[in-house]
Amino acid sequence: MCGRLDNYLLSFSKLRVDRNRKSWPKHTNHCSPYKPFLLLSVIDHISSGRITTTFIEPSFELLETFGQYISLLPDFNRPASMSYPFYHLDTSGFWELVPQPGQIHQKSLSISSMKRLREVYLGARISKDLFMLLQMAHSREKLQTVLIDTYFSPQFQKTVHEQSLINQASDTYSFSLMEHPATADLPIPAEHFAREREQIRSQGFRRAVINLYQHRCALCGIKMLTPEGHTVVDAAHIKPWSESKNDNPTNGMALCKLCHWSFDNGLMSVDRQFKVLVSVATKKDPNLPGHILTLSERHMFRPSQSRYWPSQDNFEWHRWERFR
Repeated sequence: MCGRLDNYLLSFSKLRVDRNRKSWPKHTNHCSPYKPFLLLSVIDHISSGRITTTFIEPSFELLETFGQYISLLPDFNRPASMSYPFYHLDTSGFWELVPQPGQIHQKSLSISSMKRLREVYLGARISKDLFMLLQMAHSREKLQTVLIDTYFSPQFQKTVHEQSLINQASDTYSFSLMEHPATADLPIPAEHFAREREQIRSQGFRRAVINLYQHRCALCGIKMLTPEGHTVVDAAHIKPWSESKNDNPTNGMALCKLCHWSFDNGLMSVDRQFKVLVSVATKKDPNLPGHILTLSERHMFRPSQSRYWPSQDNFEWHRWERFR
């Protein structure tokens, strides 16, 4: 096993990446960070239990984690599609692309978007030896460290490592909110600061709620996902966290930007029969509420399992304290 680990450590340190110093910042040692960030995202998901087999799906959650790493780069305005490293890691020797039925894998294809990637490929499969090593904490840490140390400057390495801790801890918190919301606690060492704790809490709550609602707005029903993994909905607290300190999914809904704003400002709510309420204040000049008026008296969208439905106690608070 030690010999195999050494081989993968070497492979991780020798990834084929663009090393054009004019294209890439000093934080990434003047080389493309896309492949390292994708592998770090996969490691995070294996560590948290989100990926449990050798098959790597280009899922929304993986796209989101990849995007969080990209967002760490200061003043970085280049397009960063996960499709590029997902496709080109096939040259690494441990990453095998899995074509869609009826498709065949072709080298040197132009894959520049997630839409195109999904048209041709179901995903990828990593080698069994590598997956086994990534399931063990000691070897997983070594593989993660070689990626961070090789492709990022010493000044930036701590930032990348902390993002990995946040990603893994937020997944753990999200799973605990789904299974044991009453006793869910932030899985983070005491030495971390309040900013990191808030990131983990917020990110974990968001993942739990958006997944429960399958990216559909609870009030208007809109569901829109871009191929690159952006969703139209937010995870909204019914009774605000600042007052409730309650991340139980029954205190949350997935809401689009307009419904989220309208709900928070008391222009929309939900009654005891889970029907949408629209305030008469929406009709006052100079408002033009448009389709919001058509939502009145419609049943809201809820998770498939009733134990995750929004609590009527929380809706009652909202009707009394916020609804106009």
